[in-house]
Amino acid sequence: MSLPIRSLATLPLGVHAVVRAVHSSRAIARRLMELGLVPGTRVQVTRVAPLGDPLELHVRNYALSIRRADALSIEIDEPLS
Repeated sequence: MSLPIRSLATLPLGVHAVVRAVHSSRAIARRLMELGLVPGTRVQVTRVAPLGDPLELHVRNYALSIRRADALSIEIDEPLS
């Protein structure tokens, strides 16, 4: 039985998780990885804009805002406690 894939866009506010993989087009995946979203990185959603897009993340001691569409392509491991 396989578990459903969790995306960064489904992570609740304030919960930490670990990036497992980035499933975007090559150019977008490369840019996201250059910004620090590489597999094994701890990430937290800190804010969401009023209309739900973009999301503000806390990654490697800085704030990063990304589109919800890009967050949907980032696979995460189960939230950490």
